[in-house]
Amino acid sequence: MKIIDAHHHFWDLDQNYLPWLRDEPPIPFRYGDYSALKRNFMPADYRALTGRFDVIGSVYIEAEFDPNAPLAETAWVAEVKEEHGLPSVMVAQAWLDRGDAPDLLSAYGRDPLVRGIRHKPASAPDPRDAKRGAPGSMDDPRWRDGYSLLEPNGLSFDLQTPYWHLDAAYELAKDFPDTRIIVNHTGLPADRSDDGLKQWRKALSLIADAPNAALKISGIGLPGRPWTVEDNEPVVLDAISIFGSDRIMFASNFPVDGLTASFETIFSGFDRITAGFSDENRAAMFCENARRIYRMEI
Repeated sequence: MKIIDAHHHFWDLDQNYLPWLRDEPPIPFRYGDYSALKRNFMPADYRALTGRFDVIGSVYIEAEFDPNAPLAETAWVAEVKEEHGLPSVMVAQAWLDRGDAPDLLSAYGRDPLVRGIRHKPASAPDPRDAKRGAPGSMDDPRWRDGYSLLEPNGLSFDLQTPYWHLDAAYELAKDFPDTRIIVNHTGLPADRSDDGLKQWRKALSLIADAPNAALKISGIGLPGRPWTVEDNEPVVLDAISIFGSDRIMFASNFPVDGLTASFETIFSGFDRITAGFSDENRAAMFCENARRIYRMEI
């Protein structure tokens, strides 16, 4: 089965400044200690990990590069693709509420490698603290002004936010129906209690009602636990049931998810979990949806 990996990163820490991987002290991180990530990760490293899987293309997602030089990241990724053949396309960095957003989004719209942007809007660390209207959130008028410029520049939006903010994402999707929203990392279902999963399913069902929303299944590792089918099968099957196989993309989130499992473990797990689906539906989720949604010519 052919695979397009819909979400991964590369970085060269000798050449580029990524604050979260270079600065001290380390930032709070959902997988805990991430010191193992503080090394270069390039296409040769990635290909060594993909093993027996037929990865025919990939989507590079901005890696929290120096926020003062976002265009330097796109230039660097273009050089990486030219030399190594990966990634196929990229999602670039943009801070939608910053003054440089209009010029930056215009530049991305002209870049043949860029398909969209990712910006992590302001969020609460716990659902009990979630409030609407915070500065830098999806409700912030200044943030929305930046978001309104995506569609005119032909850009999609990769959204990484906890599931308790997907109500704001749903309103964003309704208000800007011509902008594709791609929810990252399965909506971050870290709380696997019965109530936590109930609230996650409710939030995912809401954003799934927006026809311009899609979902990437990745980032579902649990801190301090190995990645297992037993832990993750209910999450994967619920996500597919809610969004439908035509709006789901499987992704590795490497090297980050390498903190929880190997590429082999994660993709063989996805393969095993979806064994009961038709060949057509599996091809869509593992390859064709990413090709279509990210407008890839491969």
